[in-house]
Amino acid sequence: MVRDPRSLLSGATQLAGRANDEAHFALTLLRAGLLGPVAPHKAVGALRALERWGMLGAAIRVAAARHGDRVGVIDDRGSVTYAELDRRSNALANAWLAHGLLPGDGVAILCRNHRWFLLATFACAKAGARAIFLNTDFAGPQIREVSEREGTRMLVHDDEYGEFLAGVEPPLGRWRAWAEGGDAAAPDPDTLDHLIETGSDREPPRPERKSSFVILTSGTTGTPKGAPRDQPNSLAPIGGVLSKVPLRSGEVTAVCAPLFHALGFLHGMIGVGLGSTLILRRRFDPDQVLADVARHHTTAMIVVPIMLARILDERAKHPDRDDLSSLRIVFVSGSALGAELAKRTLKDLGPVVYNLYGSTEVAYATIATPEDLVCDPATVGRVPRGAVVKVIDDAGDEVPTGTVGRVFVGNSIAFEGYTGGGHKEVVAGLMSSGDVGHFDERGLLFIDGRDDDMIVSGGENVFPAEVEDLISGLDGVKEAAVVGVEDAKFGQRLRAFVVPHEPGGISEDEVKQHVRDNLARYKSPRDVIFVDALPRNPTGKVLKRKLAEHDGQQQDV
Repeated sequence: MVRDPRSLLSGATQLAGRANDEAHFALTLLRAGLLGPVAPHKAVGALRALERWGMLGAAIRVAAARHGDRVGVIDDRGSVTYAELDRRSNALANAWLAHGLLPGDGVAILCRNHRWFLLATFACAKAGARAIFLNTDFAGPQIREVSEREGTRMLVHDDEYGEFLAGVEPPLGRWRAWAEGGDAAAPDPDTLDHLIETGSDREPPRPERKSSFVILTSGTTGTPKGAPRDQPNSLAPIGGVLSKVPLRSGEVTAVCAPLFHALGFLHGMIGVGLGSTLILRRRFDPDQVLADVARHHTTAMIVVPIMLARILDERAKHPDRDDLSSLRIVFVSGSALGAELAKRTLKDLGPVVYNLYGSTEVAYATIATPEDLVCDPATVGRVPRGAVVKVIDDAGDEVPTGTVGRVFVGNSIAFEGYTGGGHKEVVAGLMSSGDVGHFDERGLLFIDGRDDDMIVSGGENVFPAEVEDLISGLDGVKEAAVVGVEDAKFGQRLRAFVVPHEPGGISEDEVKQHVRDNLARYKSPRDVIFVDALPRNPTGKVLKRKLAEHDGQQQDV
């Protein structure tokens, strides 16, 4: 069979482009200190670990070899070095293998942010298991449903979730990670600590297959879906981020975002690769975060937008109490940052905020640097190397600059379909982000809303994000969300939910008039409901489904 020369040329061009990208990412990692000169025997050990376990298992092995005595984690139980994390994850993997864990078996992890989350993850990698990261906000029925769907063979959980686990009996047992009480010197036999004490800390044998992991979608509109990923065979996941964000070896990074979420997990792994000290707290407390920055000279902070807002609110109460001068990077993702919060962060903390736009399914699409946000605080930034982002119309054609269309993304680490079946829409090799947006003439991307959030009122299309940002910029308003509700005359009308800084600090008429003064009249909300807080999931996304079910009375939602 004779192949089309154009096809051969296209394939060669793609391979050359991929090779150039990988070389660029390697240089980026070298500058960041993730790659660097090591003793020959350590280099051999690193390559051996990479071949044996893939990037995930090799990350902790290499970190131990390069930074063994450095504190790897500070959590609510103290600190632990990289050498200890490596040895203990070996012991845990060996103990699980002795209990019958096989390569490819699913290990569900239901844990808050602490060392045992990382130990369980690295043990899965070394055993060749499939780590399934469960949302810590799940109720019992969700845990049972997701565990069954994902093929859970073993469950790791913190004590606080024990009451929700009735009926969840995986074949290889349930193991307690964060265990309350007990004797630290003689841990209970159903704990990870006991397994670690009884397991050999020698390197586990090479598994028949490399491990993988499953990150669940946010589940704002129903039961979360599983988005599985094999370990990457590219430097793009880390290189793409480091090409835009100046993280360096030896950071002290406060990972406030949950480790079960793509944002927290990504930065946990980047931190291990860089040999950084990760500060992990089981519960988010803005006062604790500020104290950690001052005490540990934190240089990077990983947050979702609502966390950032609460940190800034807390700091405003005591502006001179905590020294934040060490903070170089505030990395934000997980939900929309918004122009007002971006401006406030730049004003209060300086040019330190970096905003990643992406999703569990598409991974990363764009990153906004402080310079981008100064240019326009509403932007989600520019496309980093290794990614492709196009704005496409309903016919599948790319739209002109400035025109709103559906956002499609391509990169080397997008997921390959939900574990329960189904996929995101794909056009010309690019995956739908589920959002609509536009590029401006500077190459900055702007997100105008979710493609399923569009409100059609009186025949006019309204995307809530524009109205929400405008209302959030009003004095006296902390945040706002806008949904469409049924209307007999117009089909739908806008209803705004507003969180005031203090009760009675702003009126419904003031909100409506502000929108009328700045936007087309059909974008002004008919109803303004004042609430104490917006309903959110654990990663900070507003649950608009719950807002849409609200009866319109002035009361909490």
